[in-house]
Amino acid sequence: MSQKKHVPYVPIDRKMTEFSYFAVILGLLMSVILGAANAYLGLKAGITIAATYPAAVIGMALLRFKRGTILEENLARTAGSIGESIAAGAIFTIPAFVISRAWPVFDIEHGYLKSTALMLVGGVLGVLFVSLVRRVMVEDDDLPFPESVAAAEIHKAGQSASKAAKFLFINMATGAGVYILGVMKLFEPDRNFLFHIGNLGHTTVKLGSEQKALSVGGVTMAAAPTISPAYIGVGYIIGPKLAALNFSGGVLAWGFLIPMLIYFLGDDLQKFLPPGAAEGDWQALAAAVWRYIVRPIAVGGMLVGAANTLWKMRKNLSVGLGRAFAELRGAGPAVDKENRTEQYMSSKSVFGLIGLTFLAMIAVYYYFAGAIWIATVAAVVMLITGFFFATVSGSLTGMIGSSNNPVSGLTLSTLLIAALLMVSLGVGGPEGVAVVLAVAAVGCVSAAVAGELLQDFKVGYILGGTPRTIQWVELLSVVVSSLVMFFPLMLLHQANIKQGGIGFGDAKLPAPQSGLMALIAQGIVGGDMAWPLVIMGIFMGLGMIMMQVRSPMLVSVGMYLPFATTFAIYVGGLFRGIADRIAASKGHNEGQRARSENIGILIASGMIAGEGLMGLVVAGFALGEIPLPEFFKEPSYFVGLGVLALMAINMISVPIANAGDPDEPAPPTAMM
Repeated sequence: MSQKKHVPYVPIDRKMTEFSYFAVILGLLMSVILGAANAYLGLKAGITIAATYPAAVIGMALLRFKRGTILEENLARTAGSIGESIAAGAIFTIPAFVISRAWPVFDIEHGYLKSTALMLVGGVLGVLFVSLVRRVMVEDDDLPFPESVAAAEIHKAGQSASKAAKFLFINMATGAGVYILGVMKLFEPDRNFLFHIGNLGHTTVKLGSEQKALSVGGVTMAAAPTISPAYIGVGYIIGPKLAALNFSGGVLAWGFLIPMLIYFLGDDLQKFLPPGAAEGDWQALAAAVWRYIVRPIAVGGMLVGAANTLWKMRKNLSVGLGRAFAELRGAGPAVDKENRTEQYMSSKSVFGLIGLTFLAMIAVYYYFAGAIWIATVAAVVMLITGFFFATVSGSLTGMIGSSNNPVSGLTLSTLLIAALLMVSLGVGGPEGVAVVLAVAAVGCVSAAVAGELLQDFKVGYILGGTPRTIQWVELLSVVVSSLVMFFPLMLLHQANIKQGGIGFGDAKLPAPQSGLMALIAQGIVGGDMAWPLVIMGIFMGLGMIMMQVRSPMLVSVGMYLPFATTFAIYVGGLFRGIADRIAASKGHNEGQRARSENIGILIASGMIAGEGLMGLVVAGFALGEIPLPEFFKEPSYFVGLGVLALMAINMISVPIANAGDPDEPAPPTAMM
């Protein structure tokens, strides 16, 4: 935990309105709308857009007409952002029930209560789990919380027409502009490259409808960095060291594992991939190897990394849990009623709600399993693993932000544990698959909500909000979002069927994460799971611990995330490193370095928020099936590299140029 005395943006002795019905209702509306938009985007493309930034800007704009305070704006953003987490948990797991045929029909009569119960239980657990460890994680200096810093800077800059606000909002426009120009194909934001080095062997693979012999010696595929203001902004905020560690996982996956597997497996490669998974070209083959072979290895690494993360946090976690249990016994410290930043939901309330949620979870699992003892065992395992992965999710959010939090990877870890448990208990067939997916669904929503809530707690910590108010509003938002999130899923599924598709899982509505969940759940319950891959990942993680790698979890996450994403984050980290080196070479003193750092973070925050807002606009066009105009049919990625160069100049030179006079006093750092 931090050893420095934290000073919030709004002083603790300043009286300021925080809770208002208008702010809460506005936040709940944003939660539903942003959640539905993300549900569509996730089912289509397998990604979601962070709702924190759109919620911050929309809430700030509307509350300004009501003369709302910065703490009201923060509360509206907190409530508005949670819908995206519920949506992420839903799209990663709920369609898996349909794809696996565990749920033959997906309509209001057959799906609403089941889906809503899973989302509601998971969301509530996520809020409660993080509430137990909020303080120790929020005050941990080793967690930079890049997106929390960005959101806090939006709120702070909106309070005045200051120079800081200028940097923030200009770069919001820049981030939005770069993103939409990429979508409209002025340039290509993504590019995969194929490298042929030598001709050491051949393999026969199915490319399209033909069998072709291709040389594989030294052949590998890698992607250039995505021209993404958001990813680059995240990399800038977390800095070069963490960004490089994250990127090393992508290098390990795409530069070593994938070419090695293709070369040595050769003709046998198809045995390890689902039918049709590698149809297309070399890029499709490499992508299939990554998705179905390398990613399970990364999941094994994340299991070890998660355990290692919790082990490193054991002292702080024990302090936090000890404080919670002491308060439960009535032996905890008295709450300072005059200091709103120290007012939080009592441990009695948290543990009481966990107990009620546990009973509700048993009821839900009993519906799926049909046996009370199996339901009870599943609920106990979910309670333990749920806390485990919710805490890890919060830690990852603190490192790389909620947008890049590998929730689906954590869910796969939960799914593996649940599936092994069900198989050991003799549960099989479609019912066994349904129980496994039910446990994974609760875990997925819990992890997604936990990461988002901890991010919100950090923003409140920076601004000076009341933790208890944030907790209760977040619980309310979880309930509302869970009650309505089924409907966009059902409408998209049924609309796809009416248009000649099969619903979830086809080309128009692929739901890629859910497809993977269904495949693995069926494989484990049916006895077809490739356990050696997960075990390889476990030993890989153990090896990294022995080599004293700073964060094996972050390396494994880099293997699990798309290469272009980790590359873009790394590029952002490089920009920060270059700016720091230039400042050092110019002999900047502490005050100048602090001013440069603050301006750089404002620029990065603006770019993150700008892409987030424009991503929502693009999702709205897609939801209405309104095509956007295109500049070119085949845009050039090299034009995108020119855009990247301009972003580099902006993020490096502007902070240096605004370092100010060496005699000026040092401002408070933006990272507090």
